[in-house]
Amino acid sequence: MTGPLHGIKIIDLSRVLAGPYCTMILGDMGAEVIKIESVDSGDETRGWGPPFVEGESAYYLCANRNKQGITLNLKSQQGKEILRKLMMEADVVVQNFKPGTLERIGFGYQEMKKVNEGIILASISGFGSSDGPYSHLPGYDYIIQAMSGLMSITGEKEAQPAKVGVAIADVLTGLFTCIGILGAIQHRSRTGEGQEVDISLFDSQLASLVNVASNYLCSGKVPERLGNAHPNIVPYRVFTANDGDFIIAVGNDRQYQKLAILLEEPTLLKYEKNSDRLLNKDELENIIAAKIKMKSRAEWKQLLDEAGIPNGPINNVKEALESEQASAREMVVSVKHPVIPDLRLVGSPLKFSKSSVTIDKHPPMHGEHTEEVLMKLGYSKQEITKMKQQKII
Repeated sequence: MTGPLHGIKIIDLSRVLAGPYCTMILGDMGAEVIKIESVDSGDETRGWGPPFVEGESAYYLCANRNKQGITLNLKSQQGKEILRKLMMEADVVVQNFKPGTLERIGFGYQEMKKVNEGIILASISGFGSSDGPYSHLPGYDYIIQAMSGLMSITGEKEAQPAKVGVAIADVLTGLFTCIGILGAIQHRSRTGEGQEVDISLFDSQLASLVNVASNYLCSGKVPERLGNAHPNIVPYRVFTANDGDFIIAVGNDRQYQKLAILLEEPTLLKYEKNSDRLLNKDELENIIAAKIKMKSRAEWKQLLDEAGIPNGPINNVKEALESEQASAREMVVSVKHPVIPDLRLVGSPLKFSKSSVTIDKHPPMHGEHTEEVLMKLGYSKQEITKMKQQKII
């Protein structure tokens, strides 16, 4: 089986996380991805360590598999000419330069169209390519988490606002960019037209507030930090057994009735509807918490699973990645690498019944495939050697 994007060629001018994560997903689905980095240092994440493995940073390794890596000096005329040749054969260009940068070096969308009429340009920025008072500002995940309202609802009520433990705005923006690219490819298949896809971290994170944003828009009440509690569902939080913490997440009234019966507490049956439970949240959860303390996590796990009540342990990263479930779903994979003896990466969550998702290319070393890619474009070894001497590549 081939990947669903077999035959699609991506030029990846992005770096750090949102863009590389997007292009990695496209590569996982079979697209040919050529990652272009600066000649001197390349993607900033190459230096974001420790940890490093044989000189390669763990951060860089997380978002750059299934790509060929080349270096290119885009300030030089010959470097620009090489990029034009690559664009002639490409379907999509992904970039996350500061808005206006691509235009200044001669590669705005209108210029790209002159090279390739059907090309799709996906641009990632902090606040959008041109609209709004912040469009000229750089965007970093941490800042976006703060400005989007996400940090205001994350953490304990009486504590300082907290960011999510991973760069979630970057990851979500990468996913939205991937969706936008797939939509643009489908549009082109119908019309023959390429187009621009403009994705910002700020927009992506606002869209990802989902029910919390809707709560405000419908009620006018500003959402608060609730710690591990849920703004709309009860009980849906951390509870403490006699040997530690775990999660109970009751998602509907039927599950709640099962929990009330399991806990053998008639008082709980008064709150049949979630809306009633939400209004009496503290009283209800205090009763449940007292019951939960009577048994161990293992005992509750067995009882809750048998009753069909959603629950789960609070795993650390090691426990999650090494769990039987992660193994069964092939969510940790080994990849051959020229200098790292045993490179393990997180697998793809995409599972197709009729298409393959394969991880057959290691995250490229800095400039690893430059010669190979340029020779396919028709450059001779002598020309490539001269360009190296001139620091064009």
